[in-house]
Amino acid sequence: MKPLIIQTEHLDPEAGAWLAERCRVEVCPSEDSRFSSLLREADGLLIRTYTQVNDAMLARAPRLKVVARAGVGLDNVDIAACTKRGVRVVSTPGANTRAVVELVFAMVLDAIRPRVFLTEALDATRWKELRKELQAPRQLAGMTMGILGLGKVGTAIARIAAAFEMRVIYHDLREIAPEGRLGAAPVVRDELFAQADVLSLHVDGRAGNRGIVGPAELARCRPDVVLVNTSRGFVMNNAALRTFLLANPGACALLDVHEPEPIPADYPLLGVQNAHISPHIGAATASANRNMSWVVRDLWRVLSGEEPEWPANEQASSSPRSA
Repeated sequence: MKPLIIQTEHLDPEAGAWLAERCRVEVCPSEDSRFSSLLREADGLLIRTYTQVNDAMLARAPRLKVVARAGVGLDNVDIAACTKRGVRVVSTPGANTRAVVELVFAMVLDAIRPRVFLTEALDATRWKELRKELQAPRQLAGMTMGILGLGKVGTAIARIAAAFEMRVIYHDLREIAPEGRLGAAPVVRDELFAQADVLSLHVDGRAGNRGIVGPAELARCRPDVVLVNTSRGFVMNNAALRTFLLANPGACALLDVHEPEPIPADYPLLGVQNAHISPHIGAATASANRNMSWVVRDLWRVLSGEEPEWPANEQASSSPRSA
């Protein structure tokens, strides 16, 4: 009999078809009424961002052997609880790095270089006026890019920022060898916030990173700083950010991740003119979706008694991450 896999969120069709040849796949969101009964018989769980895997769920899944996260962050998976119960966890580190990096620079360029697309003819006077109105006060070349967390995404940000002829500085908990910095200069955290013209956050989901950008950190920022968060919503103190943005109209925040998601009607940054909010689209490219979906290969390796390529249990216990 084929093993039973519960797929709770979207998967690339090709990867889904590959898995369906080998397993019985039931597409069932975790909030669905069928989920509990399926969980009792499930051999594997295939998830993305919004399915929470915790000890209470695992207690209802006596046959479960593997949790496969089609994505990078494992904030929604209690790895310690999985390890305790002998459940392997696999993911796809690096699968969406390029997509996130592209979004960061797309948003930053939107903030730095105002532009319009013409839909009608203009007379000479309006043409000249518009060219003057759209003159950017700054350009990336010569600005300072600050990166909080020089992991996979942070390193890629550093590489591209350097290509734009930006000065690049970073802060990370780890000691990073010079050849791994790609020319970025390490600084203490206070200096990072004080010196950055653009500050991009790329930290992990550890509890200690909750609210790490708060009133004290924002008080050190330049009044025209561009803050970018594509990491985790909870790293940002939203009330403090609202206060900072209202007091510094020349600054802006570019936010793709939020706490909570989806954002509620009383989200503190709604209606703040210099807060630009997107609906968690960092990995929203077809290529990134395909890359993440092929976590099914590691899922099948575990069920076949083989070692997975990307075992998250071991990574979590042995790899320090940036903050």
